[in-house]
Amino acid sequence: MEKVLITTKQSFKFSLKKKFLSSRFLILMIIPAIIFYAIFNYIPMYGVLVAFTKYSPKLGIMGSIFNNWIGFANFQVIFNFDGFWIAFRNTMIIGTIKVVIAFLSAVLTALLINELRMKHYKKFVQIIVTFPHFLSWVIVASLFILMFSDTGSINHMIAQSGGSKINLFSDGKLFLSLIFSTDIWKEAGWSSIIYIATMAGISPDLYEAADIDGASRLQKIWHITLPGIKPTAILLLIMSVGGVLSAGFDQIFNMTSSLNNDLVIDSVDIIDTLIYKACVGGSSLTQGQGAALGLFKSVFGFVLVIVTDRIAKACGERGII
Repeated sequence: MEKVLITTKQSFKFSLKKKFLSSRFLILMIIPAIIFYAIFNYIPMYGVLVAFTKYSPKLGIMGSIFNNWIGFANFQVIFNFDGFWIAFRNTMIIGTIKVVIAFLSAVLTALLINELRMKHYKKFVQIIVTFPHFLSWVIVASLFILMFSDTGSINHMIAQSGGSKINLFSDGKLFLSLIFSTDIWKEAGWSSIIYIATMAGISPDLYEAADIDGASRLQKIWHITLPGIKPTAILLLIMSVGGVLSAGFDQIFNMTSSLNNDLVIDSVDIIDTLIYKACVGGSSLTQGQGAALGLFKSVFGFVLVIVTDRIAKACGERGII
């Protein structure tokens, strides 16, 4: 029996060594990514302890932990802060709508591109719809402000034509529509890439059989393409739910940085903007309370992912956990 165990262990070690040697180049390629995430994601995680302290820049993080530990006091302050519940409501509304429209627009864009038959034209269209992703929100915000502000080129042309100006940057509801539409314009093409790749993996035999049966394009999309990308779509949807409370700080901050309209700012003030104000001194919240907001957002997002994963599994779909 002992000889069998020894032989099994030796065989396992030999097999492990063989796999390691055969995959040594792949392991070397992944090492930089591991180092990156270790330095910028895992090592800084101890900073969440600032949420439980009365943070002092003079003492630093560790000094504040040992000398100014106050437990859950920061959380009590933020939950009793009037601006928190307004920001939480705005974050949930904007984040939820963004997740839904981002999901639908990415799938729709992928379907439209996949249906193009001319190979070179298909690549050209994919490049065009993907390009906005690589523009920073600073550029995009500046572009839309120049075009759609009260003194922008669009409103100038409307006024010259005798029409009424469109007050996108002074009306809260219209401004929200601008937030959603610019997000679609910028990210739909990039998000569609993984769906296009999934569609490419669907067996051509299925489409050929459908052609023989006389199926139309819409019928092939409904009965072959959509079921083929369904597992990937559900996986990505579950993962995107965790970012509901992010709601796009870069976009909102840059789109509102030049505005003084309280109606618009109140409509798009989110948790991340509260954290920013707490960190740079633009609100009555302290840095410790800003850290508490960030920790609350992360925990809430994690809970949403778990709940969504359980719902997906209850509906008979594959989850991520």
